[in-house]
Amino acid sequence: MHAIAAPGAGVPMIAPPLEILSTHAMGAADRYAIEAGRSGGALMDAAGAGIASAIQQRWAPRATAVLCGPGNNGGDGWEAAHLLARAGWPVRVFSLVERGALNGDAARAAQKWADDVAPLERCDPAQFALVIDALFGAGLTRALDGEAARLAEQTQRGSRVVVSADVPSGVDGDLARPLGPAFTADLTVTFHRFKPAHLLQPAAKLCGEVTLVDIGIPAGWEQAAAPQAHLNDPTLWPSTGRALDVEAHKHSRGRLCVRAGPKGATGAARLSARAALIGGAGFVTLLCRDNALVEAAKEDAALVTRAFAAEDGFGEILAAHRADAWVIGPGAGLTDSLRRAVVSALERGGPGVLDADALSVFASGVQTLFEALHDQVVLTPHGGEFARLFPDLAAESNLSKIEKTRRAAMRAGCIVLHKGPDTVIADPQGRVRVNAHASAALATAGTGDVLAGLIGAFLAQGVNAFDAASAGAWIHGEAGRRSGAGATVDTVLAKSPGALAHLVDLHTRQAALRRVTAADG
Repeated sequence: MHAIAAPGAGVPMIAPPLEILSTHAMGAADRYAIEAGRSGGALMDAAGAGIASAIQQRWAPRATAVLCGPGNNGGDGWEAAHLLARAGWPVRVFSLVERGALNGDAARAAQKWADDVAPLERCDPAQFALVIDALFGAGLTRALDGEAARLAEQTQRGSRVVVSADVPSGVDGDLARPLGPAFTADLTVTFHRFKPAHLLQPAAKLCGEVTLVDIGIPAGWEQAAAPQAHLNDPTLWPSTGRALDVEAHKHSRGRLCVRAGPKGATGAARLSARAALIGGAGFVTLLCRDNALVEAAKEDAALVTRAFAAEDGFGEILAAHRADAWVIGPGAGLTDSLRRAVVSALERGGPGVLDADALSVFASGVQTLFEALHDQVVLTPHGGEFARLFPDLAAESNLSKIEKTRRAAMRAGCIVLHKGPDTVIADPQGRVRVNAHASAALATAGTGDVLAGLIGAFLAQGVNAFDAASAGAWIHGEAGRRSGAGATVDTVLAKSPGALAHLVDLHTRQAALRRVTAADG
């Protein structure tokens, strides 16, 4: 999704920084840069250069229309037009306002354009092979209308390339959704740090490929522009469990209990248990009701299966099995006995994962759940389950998924992993990570059960709940990325060991780099 190149003002960064900024914070970072001595004109020059460079790296010269708006986003377009024309590209500029009506840095950038300028209404996208959308940036708060709306619709016809500056015009950068008609970009070139619209759906799919350009904002900008969230990345959680040594044994690697569903519905829990074994838990026990024990044992010989009878004392059952962590919910069924098992497990304490039915069963009594939760628990709702637990947040149109998940975690007092193509993970202290490391191959039955098992495995090995959820989401996404067309949950399970090995390799290289850096220092 993100372009990789050498860092420097006006070119893509070598590795995307992890901070995610709101549009307000991005404005504060710009102001910080100006106060620190870097002019607004220099920032605009770097932004325009980044757009032009990204285009030239991907496409040969072709008939190009640059659509310029009335503000700084338009100024970035004027600068890109000037640089592309200077490089020999056939470029025409179409402006929403008269050039004489521009102010500040945008007016300065427009003065560099020596050729004719046409009003926006004269632009026919059919005459161009590439269109640069530099009308409005991430801070737009109203729907496109008039000529801008017309061009948003017409540029989607045919095979031309569309490149957007900052975000596709018509998209709210914070809420990450179109406000009405919006451009659909093949490439979006943004600046300094990602905004929610680059990572959250439905806006992210309108952005196409996203490349992040360094425009030279000086160090220390975080003092003026606190990040809203961070990209989920292995550098944030340096360990996913206890390192194996020559004295390691199955009990030292963590004991996890997974509660199975009733007879005929044990499959989901078995997937979780198998994923937990892959995730490194040393001893995984599948706890089954008496009538489901034979079924579970027969279907999966790799799993240790044990029967349980009473739900009211489920916490005591976990204690009897010396569980370091637990997973409850996959395939469990929406029953009163499940509610009692969840409350009993939470009263016992210790880390655990509540997934699927263990969430939905509390739809009519969420306060009972919230009163029992604690910060070692991970909830893993998809959108529908999130709406059952947090109906007011789910219905709030003025909050992004980042803010909804943050508030949910603070209300529940535990980790909330809000699943989707843009999985968002939050803790009760307000920290948020957005997992963009994923694949549409995960959109198949059973993969959520695999995620629950991976997280449970990391909890059992002693990883804190926020990092366990983050690592589980990343490895789950990596397994999805390694799964091709026609992938099923079995494919994702089969790819999970390789995904975990890849993570171990990344951590090994990071540790080596830290040692070299420390030695050089």
